[in-house]
Amino acid sequence: MQKHTGTSRQMAGLLPGVLVAVLLAAAAAPASAKDYTVGDSSGWTTGVDYTAWARGKTFNIGDTLLFQYTSAGHSVVEVSEADHTSCSAANPLRSYKDGTTIVTLTRSGTRYFICGSTGHCGAGMKLTVTVASLSGSATGGTRLAKPSSSDADPTTTTTTRTSSATGGATGSWAPRTATWLLFFAAVGALL
Repeated sequence: MQKHTGTSRQMAGLLPGVLVAVLLAAAAAPASAKDYTVGDSSGWTTGVDYTAWARGKTFNIGDTLLFQYTSAGHSVVEVSEADHTSCSAANPLRSYKDGTTIVTLTRSGTRYFICGSTGHCGAGMKLTVTVASLSGSATGGTRLAKPSSSDADPTTTTTTRTSSATGGATGSWAPRTATWLLFFAAVGALL
């Protein structure tokens, strides 16, 4: 029969508390999302190469696209790939005309945007954004490697948002949800 010392019982008693502290710290870790201003300082207008603007950017779930434009002359229309290719706004998935449109990227995959004003899409006012899956990465336009910080374009307007599981801000919620599930499973196992 093994004899337990007071120290080993104290260590065993601390283990659940340490586990809970580690899980709480992981749950409170910030999640990041970026806010992209489409076209940077030019905004959403004719004369901007949106394919070049999107090239090299990694778009993730939780990121936002800010379209800034004059509502009298432009619009933002989300369309299918076929309508994007043909510059047709006849079957919009979503349409905006408010002058300041914020689109949150909520799922992985490719999304297509055009200006609904006659001739504007044909003049280049169209954008393709590929949103990375949770396990992979994707970029706007074509698939490219994510640029290093030294390759970053200094004229690109992006803002990184951080939020924590204890705050109510937007951001990537999936990793935090998994952490909370692990936390509750651990607590349940201790009870």
